[in-house]
Amino acid sequence: MARWRDKIRKQLAEERPAAVELLRDWVREPSVQGAERPLQEKIARRLAAMGLKVDLWVMEGEELLHHPYFVSPRTTFADSPNVVGVWPGTGGGRSLILNGHVDVVPAGDERQWQEDPFSGSVVDGKLYGRGATDMKGGNLAALLAIQTLQALGVRLKGDVIFQSVVEEESGGAGTLAAILRGYRADAALVPEPTNMKIFPKQQGSMWFRLWIKGRSAHGGTRYEGVSAIEKSMRVLQAIRQLEEERNRRIDDPLYAKLPIPIPINVGVIEGGKWPSSVADLVKLEGRMGVAPGEEMEQAQAEMEQALQKLAEEDDWFREHPVELEWFGARWVPGAVAADHPLMLILQEACQLVLGRAPVVEAAPWGTDGGLLSKLADTPAIVFGPGVTQVAHYPNEFIELDAVFQCAEIFALTMLQWCGVAEEGAIA
Repeated sequence: MARWRDKIRKQLAEERPAAVELLRDWVREPSVQGAERPLQEKIARRLAAMGLKVDLWVMEGEELLHHPYFVSPRTTFADSPNVVGVWPGTGGGRSLILNGHVDVVPAGDERQWQEDPFSGSVVDGKLYGRGATDMKGGNLAALLAIQTLQALGVRLKGDVIFQSVVEEESGGAGTLAAILRGYRADAALVPEPTNMKIFPKQQGSMWFRLWIKGRSAHGGTRYEGVSAIEKSMRVLQAIRQLEEERNRRIDDPLYAKLPIPIPINVGVIEGGKWPSSVADLVKLEGRMGVAPGEEMEQAQAEMEQALQKLAEEDDWFREHPVELEWFGARWVPGAVAADHPLMLILQEACQLVLGRAPVVEAAPWGTDGGLLSKLADTPAIVFGPGVTQVAHYPNEFIELDAVFQCAEIFALTMLQWCGVAEEGAIA
């Protein structure tokens, strides 16, 4: 691997000015949900110019929409196509998926941005704009890895499948559609922003909604009613107790630095209609973390049992049980063994490029890698440039040096994982 490092690094240095402009162009495209087509068509043209076999399609059909892992707030995707580019190998090597998403969250309050959210401006080695870190910088690193090896005349034995998908921010319908279209590989890399840490495990998550009932009364005689707001406090206590119980079971050292490996977060609370009335209904909405290796149905059952136990402590809940609904976004957990061959190769490449042993941890959030691992039999490792602390925030940015380091690591990893064909190999 070491004999390739200088060649790859030199080639990336030559390509850097053009590559930075390409990333600026990508970030300037406001590819929020429902508006990804302009960027996806640009990426498709780029992949075609690189000689890859390009597949651009709008996902649809009953198989997708009725799949048990389909999650999306919409069912039509005319302006949100998927793009896949395949760099065919010569045969006899292992295949690799490079999976990234182009959908970005909205910019939010633009007054909190120092510049336009889609400026793509470069200041002090950082490129700013919504989606720079999550995750267009990682997507560029993956594309550059292919482009660099091509420029060096390399032919790999195994196929490399570059995936530019939509809908990751809503739960992964784009990657699900790619799986149903037949795209699978021996392993995958997902260049989400990990700050160049390796995440072989990632938690899953799912959204839930709770309805807590009370009995209305006039505020002046509130003792004649039952406050759903007060009852919701007991429900919140039960959720916190469940979170503690679930996290006590986790002894994986990859979670050692996370205070709460698989949190249960309540992010929405709504209740009551009038200040002088006792609230008769409260709605809670939240996110439940799911551990790697845990079935999502198992986590759901534990939530249901925790809510049912409320009746043992409060008669009100016996007659008026909390209603639980699973809705909206969902991300599947995933795990790759520490001794998986791709893990070993990736760590070696990181050591070579970064000059230190890489940090290996568990992801505190979910990605499309969980779907690849579970449904496509494609073990997925999450590794990429950028930090989550600026993703989804105003003034999002990515450090350009990290993008090019990641591209170098990916190129070295592809050489080892896919294998170099004798024809065209560089001594």
